[in-house]
Amino acid sequence: MKRIAVIGAGAMGSGIGQVAAMAGHEVMIFDAYPNAIEKSRDAILSSLNRLAAKNKFTDQESKAIFGRIYFVDKMESITGCDLVIEAIIEDVDEKRKIFEQVESIVGDDAIIATNTSSLSVTGLAKVLKKPDRFIGIHFFNPPVLMKLVEIIPALQTSEEVVQSAIGLITSWDKIIVKAKDTPGFIVNRIARPFYGEALRIAEEQIAEPSFIDQCMREVGGFKMGPFELMDFIGNDINESVTRTVWAAMYFDSRYKPSVMQANLVRAGWLGRKSGRGFYNYNSEITVPIAESKIDKKEIADRIIIMLINEASEALHYGIATKEDIDLAMTLGVNYPLGLLKWADQMGIDNCVRQMDTLFDVYHEERYRCSVLLRKMAASKQTFYA
Repeated sequence: MKRIAVIGAGAMGSGIGQVAAMAGHEVMIFDAYPNAIEKSRDAILSSLNRLAAKNKFTDQESKAIFGRIYFVDKMESITGCDLVIEAIIEDVDEKRKIFEQVESIVGDDAIIATNTSSLSVTGLAKVLKKPDRFIGIHFFNPPVLMKLVEIIPALQTSEEVVQSAIGLITSWDKIIVKAKDTPGFIVNRIARPFYGEALRIAEEQIAEPSFIDQCMREVGGFKMGPFELMDFIGNDINESVTRTVWAAMYFDSRYKPSVMQANLVRAGWLGRKSGRGFYNYNSEITVPIAESKIDKKEIADRIIIMLINEASEALHYGIATKEDIDLAMTLGVNYPLGLLKWADQMGIDNCVRQMDTLFDVYHEERYRCSVLLRKMAASKQTFYA
């Protein structure tokens, strides 16, 4: 493949375009809005200058990369591209319109891909006349720095297209994990309890958000606590992904959104980008660490066991291999350890016991133990030898 097109000149689209150009491809970045194109051009130029300053590239190489990127405001400009990656807003109808347009312009052999983080790839593929050429290629933000890419075939995707996509993105110096087309794929599905269970603990007034964050950093070994991370991502984005996964999973209580977070979104307290979220970023006053009704390890263990349970469920339903699940969570969201390896360290019996204790307290389906964990405990198995 020589020519790559990216639809959408936002942060993700710009990053994906830069990655492709760094790999030696000629890249067309399309956006209907001139202002978006101008911002994209400036962002990529700034990124390349920073990389050159860090001696990742010479000035000459940086200029050559930038010279391979074309910023266009007419969709017809992508004619002749071998791969088209859509990176617009997470709106099904808007994406489908784009794909119908793209298919009418590119050649019959061109691969059409979506960078969606939570929508059904199979559902998006059905608008195409040739859905077998469609695939999910999900980059993580920022694409230039993040190594992980999820490859998600639709039900209709041909094996030739799957292998072609895997080979190409691997050649871009990315690490591939392959996921079944299911809500949230690997990372956004398995990570839900990191936020959801932390929110539940705060809503129950067991501990303040700042204390829960401290527990996850100090005991869990996470670089950021869940509330810090939600503020960093943006509460509007995080809550929207939660609602999407919840609805797509037929309102399974494990993925239920939080009223606490929804109220922040309604108030416009979106996190760092708005100056206020769970924390107030406009204030120089340090948020005090509140006392908790339970100790730090108990709080950390509750969130970690819910994450392990979700990872086990993903393996049980064939969403991905155990290796790809652990790789995705360490590279995609920077977890200190793969969750299935973590389960082995904690002891499978212990994991089952902790889940059963939560269920005994709440009697909610949210706390049902993974069938796979229960079977493994009964037969004294571990995920890894």
